[in-house]
Amino acid sequence: MVLTGLGAIYGAVSYNIGSLSHMGPGFFPAAIGGLLVLTGILIAIGARSDKPAEPVPGGHAHGMPDVRGGVCILLSIVAFIALGEYGGLLPATFAITFIAALGDRKNTIFQAVLLSLAMVVIAIVVFWWALQLQLPLFRWG
Repeated sequence: MVLTGLGAIYGAVSYNIGSLSHMGPGFFPAAIGGLLVLTGILIAIGARSDKPAEPVPGGHAHGMPDVRGGVCILLSIVAFIALGEYGGLLPATFAITFIAALGDRKNTIFQAVLLSLAMVVIAIVVFWWALQLQLPLFRWG
């Protein structure tokens, strides 16, 4: 992550960075690169802690990785693309949040529904009302 972030920053400096009030085309890649570097450093610091890792409750005894989270995230992205194209912002937002929330074994279906409904409200307020993006809330077909 650190190397990818440094690469993004290196590529961004060839463009005009600008300032916060007048951002240039290189500002966003430089900012994202900086966040990647910071995140990578924080992960590396956290990995060096001396605290032993505790066994995960409900983990697999046979040592196979738990792929539920990754599969749910990939399926949620596919659902968002399909529902965003044919259903609109609200069904797509609900689907991506609900399916991704099911990837965590600690979440119940009720918690996933509550989280999804909260994200739908946030999507309406941010994207449709505040930013006034031309995304239909519902689309049939």
